[in-house]
Amino acid sequence: MATEAARTVDANWWRGAVIYQIYPRSFQDTTGDGLGDIKGITARLAYVASLGVDAIWLSPFFTSPMADMGYDVSDYCNVDPMFGTLADFDEMMAEAHRLGLKVIIDQVISHTSDRHPWFVESRSSRTNPKADWYVWADPKPDGTAPNNWLSIFGGPGWEWDGVRKQYYMHNFLIAQPDLNFHNPEVQQAVLDTVRFWLDRGIDGFRLDTVNYYFHDKELRNNPPMVYDTEGAGMETDTNPYSMQNHLYDKSQPENIEFLKRLRTLLDGYGGRTTVGEVGDGPRSLTTLAIYTSGNDKLHMCYTFDLLGPAFHAAYIRKVMTTVQDTVTNGWVCWAFSNHDVVRHVTRFIDDPQEQDRVAKLSITLIAVLRGSICLYQGEELGLTEAELAFEDLRDPYGIRFWPAFKGRDGCRTPMVWEAKAPHAGFTEGAKTWLPVPREHAARAVDAQEALADSVLNHYRATLAFRKAHPPLIDGDMTFLDTNQDLLAFVREKGGEKLLFVFNLTREAQDFTLPKRLGDVLPVSLPGFVSRLDRGVVKLDALDAFCARV
Repeated sequence: MATEAARTVDANWWRGAVIYQIYPRSFQDTTGDGLGDIKGITARLAYVASLGVDAIWLSPFFTSPMADMGYDVSDYCNVDPMFGTLADFDEMMAEAHRLGLKVIIDQVISHTSDRHPWFVESRSSRTNPKADWYVWADPKPDGTAPNNWLSIFGGPGWEWDGVRKQYYMHNFLIAQPDLNFHNPEVQQAVLDTVRFWLDRGIDGFRLDTVNYYFHDKELRNNPPMVYDTEGAGMETDTNPYSMQNHLYDKSQPENIEFLKRLRTLLDGYGGRTTVGEVGDGPRSLTTLAIYTSGNDKLHMCYTFDLLGPAFHAAYIRKVMTTVQDTVTNGWVCWAFSNHDVVRHVTRFIDDPQEQDRVAKLSITLIAVLRGSICLYQGEELGLTEAELAFEDLRDPYGIRFWPAFKGRDGCRTPMVWEAKAPHAGFTEGAKTWLPVPREHAARAVDAQEALADSVLNHYRATLAFRKAHPPLIDGDMTFLDTNQDLLAFVREKGGEKLLFVFNLTREAQDFTLPKRLGDVLPVSLPGFVSRLDRGVVKLDALDAFCARV
């Protein structure tokens, strides 16, 4: 085992970092079974490094029954055989480090699989040593669940167990019982699994559902809530879960002390980081601010604020200014796409002809916002959401709510490497776990490598531009007044100040530069032509402008 003690690295490497998310079962298959694996990731790391990213984030590869594609863990300290072995993981990590890539892994600790040995023991009786390791509660006198809490994946958030004659809580699938973080032994056991991977040399953790660890001890009912649909990253009125104000089944104050314990553990290793996933409705940015403040909890978090349908100046400015007002000494990680939401090109385009333009504009925009950023595999190819038949679905979430909500499989289809190869080069096997859309294959890596103006090469140029300008890594951000159709701001650090103006509309727009900016010198922004005419920025539809001020 590759054990590592504290090492000398830039402790703040994560601040402003670009993180590339890999969904292992859809990245590269080396065995012919139609499922991606760790050796496949290793084989493709040189490509990832060529993008100019700083780190990779691996979605779960732990031992699991795969009821929720690996987010139901039955062994936190091993690799599921479908992905390979621990030795494969160590080889992958060594290659990533050789290429200058940090490695972040998904840590899913709010719940386990119902086949985890901890739960098997816990459900066996009310008196066993792990009896209180999960959230158990007696039924109401009429036999119904203890309260009105709901599962994100549909139905009540409680499941009856005939052996214990009690209900257990599950925020997600019935097969994903929630751990009881009020029990100190649970906290220590979870931290021990974190230590296991730290000792193997990983560089950080993406913390799944980080605000779901604790529940209200009194099991009080959640009140109703009207949900803000504009900023939602997942469906709202389709799922009754979104009709509750989740005051008591997540985001409890006790979580703060646990996050401090977690941070203390990581700080002992040096140069490690955490990025938390905060799903807390309209309170998400407030929760994020609390979780990342003070340098003693999480390093950074992301929310679903930019994972919804809104791609217009007024909304993005609203989110950014709210962050500046709320997250005063914390740090944000932004993303437009991930494994849980419809791919952003599909969400943002009005016309299929806009596909490349929107793909390029969106990476340019997110690359110059203040914060770290996550990119999701395939977005650098401008991939759209795949349209799948019901019989092809594998996601229990989509199967449960079909056809009103089609689930998450559409963004999880295999990566496309070779346009003319069977299954676009993802596998040499006869079948893939999800279909490879024909329109995706046409946009494969090899097809875009040779095109100077491809979305792929635009990503590379844009990330290189970001690295070349220190204000874009961790500089200040100041917004300028515009009409609601334009987004204008200045990024500044040291002696460098850069002005950015974005037109997210489908019509040409002019922006008159404020005289207080003084002399303005246009800067070549990859993929866009900066046009300035006597103090007026000229912007085409879906356009961007950069200048040094």
